[in-house]
Amino acid sequence: MKTTWTIDSNQSDVLIKMRHSIIAYLAGSINEFDGHIDIDNNEIADASIAFSLDVNNRDATLEQIDNHLKMNDFFNVKEYPLISFKSTSFEKVTPNINFLKGNLTIKNITKSVELDAEFIGINAYNGNKKAAFEITANINRKDFGLTPNTFQQAGGLSLGQDIKLIANLEFTV
Repeated sequence: MKTTWTIDSNQSDVLIKMRHSIIAYLAGSINEFDGHIDIDNNEIADASIAFSLDVNNRDATLEQIDNHLKMNDFFNVKEYPLISFKSTSFEKVTPNINFLKGNLTIKNITKSVELDAEFIGINAYNGNKKAAFEITANINRKDFGLTPNTFQQAGGLSLGQDIKLIANLEFTV
């Protein structure tokens, strides 16, 4: 029996960073996450995952001004507000470690990527069942047209070729 779990936007977050710089921390309370995970017969090995993040939906608080400028410069958030992922396969390696392959779309460029998905577990909280994952990936920023325009201030240090994505995603049934 297939069960569809939906993402709990308020309990999910994403960190986007590059060597020597955090580009953005996107907390669920100020960002819109959308997505689901389908699990067959409560077996995580057959899971399929899809999620998207509206990077244009941000609170412009004072401590986020620098990060907001970096987001605009790097992602052109007004023209390309969504980062999305849809899995094509889910390989269970150990009870907690999994490889998640799929299509990642940034700035309307879609590439096949492999993500590491740590299954944190399924728990009940206030009568609701929740499933939690930490998904990490290193992506080549140039594959997605993520080249800085005015973002040149790295304290004299070279910027990294890869961008690290760390997503903590919580789903409810």
